[in-house]
Amino acid sequence: MVCAARWVSRPSVTDTGAERVVMQVSPMRKGPWLLGVLFLLAAGGAVVWMVLTQGSPFPPRTISMATGPPGSAYQVLGGRYREVLRRSGVDLRLIPTAGGVENLARLRDPDSGVSVALLESGLTDAESSPDLTSLGTVSFEPLWLFFRGATRPGAVRQLKGKRISIEPEGSATRVLARRLLALNGLDESSVVLLGLPPESAAEALLRGEIDGAVMLTSWRSPAVQRLLTADGIALEGYPRADAYVALFSSLSKVVLPTGVADLARNIPPSDVTLLAVEASLIARKGLNPAIQYLLLDAAAEIHGGPEIFHKAGRFPAGEAVDLPLSEPARQFYQSGVPFVYRMLPLWLAGMTARLLILLIPLVVVVFPLIRLLPTAYQYLIESRIYRLYGRLRVLEQEMEEDGSVPLDRVAAELDELARQASHLSVPLYYSQRLFILKSHIAMARGEVEKRLHQGAMARF
Repeated sequence: MVCAARWVSRPSVTDTGAERVVMQVSPMRKGPWLLGVLFLLAAGGAVVWMVLTQGSPFPPRTISMATGPPGSAYQVLGGRYREVLRRSGVDLRLIPTAGGVENLARLRDPDSGVSVALLESGLTDAESSPDLTSLGTVSFEPLWLFFRGATRPGAVRQLKGKRISIEPEGSATRVLARRLLALNGLDESSVVLLGLPPESAAEALLRGEIDGAVMLTSWRSPAVQRLLTADGIALEGYPRADAYVALFSSLSKVVLPTGVADLARNIPPSDVTLLAVEASLIARKGLNPAIQYLLLDAAAEIHGGPEIFHKAGRFPAGEAVDLPLSEPARQFYQSGVPFVYRMLPLWLAGMTARLLILLIPLVVVVFPLIRLLPTAYQYLIESRIYRLYGRLRVLEQEMEEDGSVPLDRVAAELDELARQASHLSVPLYYSQRLFILKSHIAMARGEVEKRLHQGAMARF
C-alpha cells in the first residue's frame, strides 16, 4: 500500500490542469508588513484613546495664571513667567487678584479658566482641594510689619486703636494677620483694619494716613523695597518667632540681616527676625504635562538664584507643603526634564511622551506575538493538510489490517478526500505539500480500484 512520501522544504509551482493551486505571498514575507500595520493601528488607537480619556495630547497655546494685586511680588513674578513661556510659543495670560485666597478660589473653579497660580502655604490641603497639585515651592514670603515713627511699637498689643492695612479680602496676608491677632488676644474691633493693596498701603503709610501696613510678600516686592528705606518708617520683627512656628507648621523663621537694605545708612540697624511662609506653584491636575515642564523650567530660571533668605539652588524645591506633587514635578526634581521634552518641539513632545507610556508596554506584548505569527500561520495551514492526511492514513491502515473492510466505502471516502483536497486553497509556499497529498490520495484510489477489479475477476 502507498505510504506518505517525504515532504520537501522548497515550494514549486504546480498546475494539475483541472486544479490550479492558489498562489499567495509566503508568510515569512508578511512579517514586516504585519508588524508595520499593527504598530500603526496601535499608535492610532493610542492617540484616539488619549483624546477620549485624557483630552488632546497637544499642549494649549494659551494658559491663564492668577497673580496678585498691583505692586505685589506675584504680579512681578507673573510677568517673568510670561516672558519665559513666550520663548516656547505659549502665551501666559496674567489674571490680577487680591492675593492667595482669591488665587485658590480661581484654581478650584474649573470654569474660571485659571490653570496655574502662586499660592502661600497654609491656605489649603489635599482633602479640600482634590483637583489641585503642586509643582513645588519657589520662594519664602515674609510677613512684613511696617509702622510709622522712629521707634517700633515693640509689642502687638500696642496696635490697639491703630489704623492698620492688612490687604484686601481674598489675600493670604489678611488670613495670617487675623490668626496672629487672635493668638495675641487682640480683638479685631480694637484695631482699625483696612484692606489696601501693597502699593496703596505704602503710599498711605508714607503720607501718614495709616499707622501700619502688613504685607505677605517677597523681598523683591516694590512696596517692600520702598518702605524699607523710607524715612520715618520702621520694620517690626517677631521676638517670639519660634513660638509662632511651633504653633503653625506652615510658618518659617527667617532673618533680615543688618544693613542689607542700605549698607551706607545701615538699614535695618540690627537683624530683624521675621515670620515667613513658603510660596508654591500650584496647578490644576488636568494641566498638560508639557506646560508643567515649561513652568518648572521657568521656575528654575526665575527662582534658582540666591536671595536674601536663601542660597542659590534652594528653590524651586520638590516639597509637597500643602498639596502633593504632580507626576511631571516628581520627574523634574528627580532627573530633570525628560529627553523627549528637551529634544522635540513642544507640540510633538507631549504626544510622544504619552505614546511612549502607552506603547512601550504594548510593544512588549506585541513583538513576541509578531514573532509567533509565522509559526501560528504555518501551523494553521499545515493542520488543514494534516487533517486530510490523518484520515487517509486511517483508511490505509484499515485496508492493510482488516481485509473485511468494504472497499466500496473506502472508495467513497477517498473520493470525498480528493474532493476536499481539490477545494483546499493554500499559499504557494505549501503548494508542493498539497500536491503530494493529492498524489497519495490518487495512489490510494488506484489501489482500491485495483482490488475492486481483482475481486470482480475472482467471482467470474
